[in-house]
Amino acid sequence: MNAPLTWLYVPGDRPERFAKAAASGADVVVVDLEDAVAAPDKVRARSTVADYLTTVPDGPTVHVRINDGALGRDDVAVLAGLPGLGGLRVPKVDSTDTLDALDAVLPDRVRLWPLVESARGCAAIDAIAAHHRVAGIALGEQDLAATLHLGSDTALDHLRLRAVLSAAAAGLPAPPMSVHPHVRDDDSLLRSTRHGRALGLFGRSVIHPRQVPVVRAAFAPTAGETTWAHAVVEAAGRPDARGAIALPDGTFVDRPIVDRARTVLALAARTAV
Repeated sequence: MNAPLTWLYVPGDRPERFAKAAASGADVVVVDLEDAVAAPDKVRARSTVADYLTTVPDGPTVHVRINDGALGRDDVAVLAGLPGLGGLRVPKVDSTDTLDALDAVLPDRVRLWPLVESARGCAAIDAIAAHHRVAGIALGEQDLAATLHLGSDTALDHLRLRAVLSAAAAGLPAPPMSVHPHVRDDDSLLRSTRHGRALGLFGRSVIHPRQVPVVRAAFAPTAGETTWAHAVVEAAGRPDARGAIALPDGTFVDRPIVDRARTVLALAARTAV
């Protein structure tokens, strides 16, 4: 399982934070030109990010969240060919029309990570995920909750599961969770992330470096999960293992469960402190 666990957002008009974000341990740094930058500062921020991406920065892959509409088109025109650009996060994607327009002007190497943030986007999420330029999808949960007048976090669970299914059907990695806005509440971040993990989401966007290790801890398999996975893989490796495989406790598992056990062990190794 090589999909990123943590995607750290950093404002595009705060270049003094770029190196700190790269050193945070996050798997991907997302330089934000959209929500994190005030309207009067967006052109200056674009220029700042372009300077940063003129060469490939040290550290993790760098994505840019562009603006929507005309500002977004201008962002792409400036940034698309820069060597340090690892991908584009595209906000407010309602249909594949937005993706087609970007596909027509982007170099082949640049992949897209659409953010689905509206009812129309949710209705079109299968097509969005299946677009050939797309490398992953995610929900913009705060916008969705506001637009749909949802009164609790768990009210989004149906849409989260829908995104997981759409990504899987398109052969994409499981979607990462949206940001947790309470940057000083590690306990609620841990609980929320474990809830998302149980729904099939993988990884999380974060807005502060202190959230990176909390998310990693939330996705680390428990001791019980690791013990189970070792037992499954060991049983599958026996010379007489055929079809359904008997575990020492008398339960039987088949090949998809063996694959799942191997994934658990790989994730345990990846998240080991």
